[in-house]
Amino acid sequence: MPEVKEIVINTGPIIAIVAALGDLSVLQSLYNRVLVPFEVCREVGAGGTSGFAVEEFEKADWLCRWPEQLHLSPYIRNSLDIGEASVIQLALNEGIKTVCIDETVGRRVARLSELSLTGSLGILLRAKREGYSLDLVAAMGRMKDRGIWLSKNVEEFVLSHV
Repeated sequence: MPEVKEIVINTGPIIAIVAALGDLSVLQSLYNRVLVPFEVCREVGAGGTSGFAVEEFEKADWLCRWPEQLHLSPYIRNSLDIGEASVIQLALNEGIKTVCIDETVGRRVARLSELSLTGSLGILLRAKREGYSLDLVAAMGRMKDRGIWLSKNVEEFVLSHV
């Protein structure tokens, strides 16, 4: 399987990776280019009710932040929230083959759009395989402590591949 060099990432995985590891540096280690759509930048920057992950996102000055809103295909826009829709649209516009989306419906639409997928745990699993020093059980625990839901199947899959 060829090594993925660039990726477009959604809000959920950004927050989940910060919850798991405390920052986003793992993305810089794994990819030459990490694109973040304008719409996702706005979602992360809004910080929800707690402001979680905003500081870590802002410190990651190596992220390729898309400078303007995207024109979204009506199909994608009507099927997904703005973040997921913009991730898929930016990947299609820029010819990037891989997206990082955790939500089921977004993953389904990405597959229908002929994109390859990973999620926050997929990134952590790749990092572990490539020698990044991390405890996946502890990382998943920190994600759950932050309110990030992980299905039992996904947890079992990750643990079976450690």
